[in-house]
Amino acid sequence: MKQRNKIQPCLSKPAFASLLRVPQFHPFLCTADFKKIASMYGSNKFYLPYGIKTSAEYFRLALSKLESCDLFDEFDNEPCKKCVVVGNGGILKNKTLGEKIDSYDVIIRMNSGPVLGHEEEVGRRTTFRLFYPESVFSDPSHNDPNATAILTVFKPLDLKWLSELLSGGKINANGFWKKPALNLIYKPYQIRILDPFIVRTAALDLLHFPKVFPKNQKPKHPTTGIIAITLAFHICHEVHLAGFKYNFSDLKSPLHYYGNATMSLMNKSAYHNVTAEQLFLKDIIEKKFVINLTED
Repeated sequence: MKQRNKIQPCLSKPAFASLLRVPQFHPFLCTADFKKIASMYGSNKFYLPYGIKTSAEYFRLALSKLESCDLFDEFDNEPCKKCVVVGNGGILKNKTLGEKIDSYDVIIRMNSGPVLGHEEEVGRRTTFRLFYPESVFSDPSHNDPNATAILTVFKPLDLKWLSELLSGGKINANGFWKKPALNLIYKPYQIRILDPFIVRTAALDLLHFPKVFPKNQKPKHPTTGIIAITLAFHICHEVHLAGFKYNFSDLKSPLHYYGNATMSLMNKSAYHNVTAEQLFLKDIIEKKFVINLTED
C-alpha cells in the first residue's frame, strides 16, 4: 500500500475550528501504521464503531487488500479546500443545485444516493462517497472511476465482507441488518477505510452521545451524513451542506431525492438519534460554522 500523503495546511482557521480537538486529521487508515495511530488517538481503547479494540486483525486483513490510503491525488496540493457534503434528503428535489455542487473543490456523498439520472439536482462529480456493506451500490453504472469510496466500519463483519469481496471469496450475508452487496463496483485503488476516530468524534464530541448507554437503551450511533460532515471538518477549510433538511411535519413527504421512501421511515430508526442530529445541524448552521444550501 502507498504511504499517506500530507494534508496541505491552511494558514487561516476554519469557522468550525472550535468543534475539533484534532484539526487536520488524516481520516483514512494505512496498513503500515494504523495500530500506532490508534494508540496515539485512543482508538485502541474503543470497540467498533469507535475504535479498533479486538478488531485489529480484521482491519489489517482488509487494509492489506487496498492499494492506497492517500487522501487526495498526489498532484493535488491546493490548501484551504472548499467542500460540500451532499445529503440524500428529499429537499434536494427540484432545487437544481447540480451545477453549484459541481463547482466545489471536494464533493462528499454517501451511501446509495445516486448521481445518475439526478445530475440537475445533485451534480455529476464525486470526490468521496461513504458507504457500508448494506448501503453500497452494486450496479456498475453508478461507479465514478474518479471517486474514492470510503468504507465506514460499524462492525467486524463489515471488514470481513470487504476482505472477502476483494479476495473473490464467497460472502456470508448472515449478521447484516439487511442483505449486503454481493459484488463491489469499486476497484481496490478507489477504496479507503475510514478511521474510527472520525466516527467517535461525531458521536462523542459533536452529538455528545454517552460512551456507554444504559442497559435498557439501544446504543445510538451517528448517521453516515453526520459522519460525512465530521470527515469534512477534518479535511476542509470551508464546509457547505445540501440535502440535510427533513420535513418531520409530513410523514408522507419524500425521505430522499430519489426513490419512493417517505419520512415515516426516518421516525422508525432505532439505531440513530435523529433529534440530536437535527439539533446539531441547526446549531452549526446558526453559528455559521457551515453554510446550508438547502435552507428554505
